Amino acid sequence: MTSRTRWAEKRFRALCSVAIVTAISLSAPVSAQAQDGESLIRDTEIEEILLHDAVPIFRAAGLDPKSVHILLIGSKELNAFAAPGIMGINTGLIRQSENPNQLKGVIAHEVGHLQAGHSFRSGDMTRAGLKPMILTMGLGVLAALAGAPDAGAVLLGNASFFGQLGALGYSREQEGRADQAGATLLEATGQSGRGLVEFFDNFRYQEVFDQSRRFAYFRSHPLSSERIDALRNRVEHLSNYEQVDTPEDLAEHEIMKAKLEGFMNPQSALIKYKETDRSYPARYARAIAYYQMKEPDRALGLIDGLLTEQPKNPYLWELKGQVLFEFNRVQLAEAPQRRSVELKPDAALLRINLGQTLIGLNDPKKVEEGVQELKRALLAENDNAVTWRLLAQAYDQQGKDGEARLATAEQYFSMGAPQEARVFAMRARELLTKDTPEWRRATDIVLASRPSNQDLKDLAKEGATQSVFRR
Repeated sequence: MTSRTRWAEKRFRALCSVAIVTAISLSAPVSAQAQDGESLIRDTEIEEILLHDAVPIFRAAGLDPKSVHILLIGSKELNAFAAPGIMGINTGLIRQSENPNQLKGVIAHEVGHLQAGHSFRSGDMTRAGLKPMILTMGLGVLAALAGAPDAGAVLLGNASFFGQLGALGYSREQEGRADQAGATLLEATGQSGRGLVEFFDNFRYQEVFDQSRRFAYFRSHPLSSERIDALRNRVEHLSNYEQVDTPEDLAEHEIMKAKLEGFMNPQSALIKYKETDRSYPARYARAIAYYQMKEPDRALGLIDGLLTEQPKNPYLWELKGQVLFEFNRVQLAEAPQRRSVELKPDAALLRINLGQTLIGLNDPKKVEEGVQELKRALLAENDNAVTWRLLAQAYDQQGKDGEARLATAEQYFSMGAPQEARVFAMRARELLTKDTPEWRRATDIVLASRPSNQDLKDLAKEGATQSVFRR
C-alpha cells in the first residue's frame, strides 16, 4: 500500500470516528436528515455484530481483519462497497436482508472483489456522493461539539473526499468472479452460499429496470439471471449448502435490525414493533424510538424493564446513560455509563460516553477522572476527533490552556484539517513548557501540517525543525 493510500485510508477512518451529529450546521431534525441522505454511523454493538459476521470471511480470504475497516453507512438505499482497507455497508442493506446468511453472502461477495483486486470503473469515483453527515448512535456527543462550528465546517469541506467512496463499479465478468469467490469463502468458513443466492433472487426484478430506477448496489454491481443461475448451480453442490444460521446469529441479526429501525425510523419502528410484541428486539426498538421522539420517560421505562432481564448487557446501560445525559440528567447518567464500561472495558465509545458525562458534572475530581477515561479511549482510537474535542473541553475547565490547544490541534489533525491543526499547535507551543513531551508533540503537528515559511523560520530559530512525528 502506498503512503498516499495509507494517508487517504487514515483520513477516512478519522473522519468516520468523528461521531457527531451535524445538526451543528443543519437545522432540520436528525432523523429527517438521516432519511434524506447518507451518513456515517458509529455504534459499538452493531460494529461488533458486523465484525462477528465478517472476520471469518476476511481470514478465509487471507486478509488481516485489522486491516479492513467496516464502515456503517446510514442510508435507506440498499448498497455496499469494498476498497483497499475499507468495506462500506449501508443500513438499508442490513434492514432488507432477511437473515444473517444473506448479509454474510454479500460480505463474502465484496471480499471476493477485494481478494481479486478489482478496480473501480473509470469515472465512477467522481460521480458518487456520500454526504458528510455523521449520525451518532450509541454515543451522546452532540453537546460536546454543538459549540464547534469550525468542526462542522471541516466535515462539510471534506465532501469531495467522502464522495469518492460510494461509486464502485464492476463489470459483469468481475461480478461473476466475485460471486464464485464469495461462494468459496463461505464454504471455507463452514457456511452456506444459499443466502447470497437468495439475496440476489429477491432482487432479480432489478435486472429489467433502467439504471435510474435500480438500487445503488445493482447499478454498480450489474445483476443478471445468468449470474444468479450460475451461482446457484455452484453453491448447491458445495458441502455446506444445507448449513443454517445459528440461533445466536439469528438473534443478533434481529437486534441489529431493530436498533437501526428505532434510531433511523422511530415512527415506523413503533408501527412495526407493536406494543403487543414482547420480544427483546421489539422492546429494544420501541425504547430507542421513544428516546428519538423525545419521550425519555417512556424510553427509560422500557430500558429498565430490559435491564431487569439482562442486567449484564453493556449496551442497555449505555443507552440508559445516553438518554439521561441528552435530556439534561447528567448526574443520573454517571452510574449507567460507569456500569457499561465495567461490563465492556475495551469499548472506546463507551469510555468516551463516560468521560463526557464526568466532565459535564463540573466537579474538579470528576473532570480529572473524565480526562483519564478519555485518554484510555485514545489508546484504542487515537484518531477519534470527538475524544480530542472533549479532552480540550476538560483541559479548559482545568485551566490548562496549553494542553487544551494541543488537544484541539489533535482534533483537527485527526479530521484531516492541517491548516486548523497547525494554527492550534502553534498556539499550544506558545503556552506549553519548552522541550516537554507536549511541546514536542505540538511541534510535530506543525511540521506535519503544511507549515508556512514563516512557521519554519520560527521553528528553525528554536532548533525545532526536526520532526519526530509518530501516530
